[in-house]
Amino acid sequence: MSNDLFTFDGQRKYLSSQELDLFIAAANTHERPEVRTLCLVLAHTGCRLSEALALTPESIDLSQGAIVFQTLKQRGIVRFRSVPTPKTTLNDLELAHRLRQIKKTKAKTKPLWSWGRTQAWKHIKVVFEMAGLSGVQASPKGLRHGFAVRAIEKTRNPRLVQRWLGHRSLETTTIYMDIIGAEERQAADSMWV
Repeated sequence: MSNDLFTFDGQRKYLSSQELDLFIAAANTHERPEVRTLCLVLAHTGCRLSEALALTPESIDLSQGAIVFQTLKQRGIVRFRSVPTPKTTLNDLELAHRLRQIKKTKAKTKPLWSWGRTQAWKHIKVVFEMAGLSGVQASPKGLRHGFAVRAIEKTRNPRLVQRWLGHRSLETTTIYMDIIGAEERQAADSMWV
């Protein structure tokens, strides 16, 4: 198993599928729509917190059902990636941020969330607490890793996941293939019966 997804003492850095579902359920019950949308974008796209905070109304492509992120960590190269996003999350973004209305104004280039990283992280932490989640995996990075693990398990397509995460190297993406998935667990269970 990859050391990149575990702490030095073996603690998991990613949210399990069940934990990811708990986080999404808690986000959906949050009273503030802007907190809800930030949490859902992080959980459903695997973006970095800074990438989410840089989103503008123009970044949300409702017609294609995707969010377009400027990929960070590209060493001075400007790259964009389009990540398919559930319709429910896109609808929440539309309602909470009035995307169609704002896209017709000069405000279309202003960030969807006015918070900095520290304030955003405080909001996300509340949602983790609502979900009953704690530990190293209960973080924006844990959401990114959890998205990647789920995407690899469901699609079995590391190139696609590489594109969604904005990795330059496929080798970076393949660390998520080392995680014990449901299929591997079933194979192991059949050995012990």
